[in-house]
Amino acid sequence: MKPRSAFSSIEWLETVDSTNSEAKRRLEALDNLSVLAAVEQTAGRGRGSHSWISSPGENLTFTLILRFGEGGISPLPSSEAVRITHFCTLAVCDYLEAQGLQTRIKWPNDIWIANRKICGILIENTFSGDYLKDSIVGIGLNLNQTAFDPALPNPVSLRLLTGREYSPASALDELYKAICRRAEQLSGADGRSALELEFSKRMFVIDKGLQAGIDAAIEDFEAKR
Repeated sequence: MKPRSAFSSIEWLETVDSTNSEAKRRLEALDNLSVLAAVEQTAGRGRGSHSWISSPGENLTFTLILRFGEGGISPLPSSEAVRITHFCTLAVCDYLEAQGLQTRIKWPNDIWIANRKICGILIENTFSGDYLKDSIVGIGLNLNQTAFDPALPNPVSLRLLTGREYSPASALDELYKAICRRAEQLSGADGRSALELEFSKRMFVIDKGLQAGIDAAIEDFEAKR
């Protein structure tokens, strides 16, 4: 059964290949700050050619649509597209820290708790001239899953960290509030500067050798699926 949301801008889908792919198919009909969430993704996508693996019904897998210009967020130059990374990662951090956790942002857009990954973000932008036109932001947040394939390098979930079980619909509603608050900062130079400063304080880059090991483990896991 599809969860219910308190926000009309959030639509839950029972099953879909990928919420980002569905957002692309329906982009022209979706308003700014619309969300498509899925109970189950059959072909979830991660960064690059990687998949996003999530146990059906246990986690949050959703896509946020950002529209720029009339009826949306203030126009944003293409050269400032990184602001989308700033705003999205910090919104997720806001939600997780409200659950009592300390967060880190692994460049460019993964959220870690200590040395374990709890959230991945995939951002796909389209441009019109020198400005952003739309952003499709896929977010996968490990919520209730407690059993992960041991071949995956370092996953963790909220439930493993806090011992509590979370309602996906309620969690998304709370996260959506954080997203809307952070989105307001995109509309002015002061807000964008504040996002950049806060992002820089939380962001870290891991050793190239460690990153290569993580990438190799993921590729090996996907090759065996």
